[in-house]
Amino acid sequence: MAYKRILTIQDISCVGQCSMTVALPILSACGHETCVLPTALLSTHTGGFGKPAVVHFEESIPGICHHWEQCGIRFDAILAGYLGSISAIEKTEKIMDTLLAPGGLKIVDPAMGDNGKLYAGFDESYVGKMRELCRKADIILPNITEAAYLSGNFYEEKTDQCYVNKLLDDLEESCVILTGAGSASNMTGVAVKEGADRWYYAHERIGRNYHGTGDIFAACFTGALMKGHSLRNSVEISADFTRKSIKNTEKSSDHWYGVKFETVLPDLMAWLEL
Repeated sequence: MAYKRILTIQDISCVGQCSMTVALPILSACGHETCVLPTALLSTHTGGFGKPAVVHFEESIPGICHHWEQCGIRFDAILAGYLGSISAIEKTEKIMDTLLAPGGLKIVDPAMGDNGKLYAGFDESYVGKMRELCRKADIILPNITEAAYLSGNFYEEKTDQCYVNKLLDDLEESCVILTGAGSASNMTGVAVKEGADRWYYAHERIGRNYHGTGDIFAACFTGALMKGHSLRNSVEISADFTRKSIKNTEKSSDHWYGVKFETVLPDLMAWLEL
């Protein structure tokens, strides 16, 4: 049974069930040694709590990585999520160039926007630098908004098959996992470009929007893939885990800031046959 060392690079939102606070438990539950490199510490995520207190860590990253190099530490996969600044993207590029084990995977969730808009504080310069990072990745996991920005297309709310195919075609990366793809009112799904192949995994659309679901999907996908599951099976497991986590939350009207994924982790471990 595969036991891998995975590094995840993203922010820590202390409250809000997103980014590092979902990646660490999910990757660990998948049976991997999970290492973390925070780009910033936020008191909460930025979606509804008001302006959070923030501590930036970019200046500390080179020293941390130098120590890892001295110790001969290498990673079987690197998962990059919300990075937050051009400086953090540049440092992530260097880490991927220097600290991956032979044959290691570079996986990028280009977390920078949703619902047709970039997150606060991001601009076209950030998009351009994220585009460079994605081109170096083995696998990218954008949502529809991020794929539109990365590919230079206009955002369309109705994601019919023609539009989804155009996004996939216009993205230069050979392996793209596009989340939130689906035009039916009661269904959504994941559209995948895997080399010359295209395929789609449909699943139930749940009415409310929740923070952190993209982070959950990315961590689950990385964990399943590094456990030896095929790319297709990893996508299906991740979509099902994310959907079940949302279903586990939808009756809790006061839990608007994230999803209750923790009690679904035993199901994930069973699906992965751990």
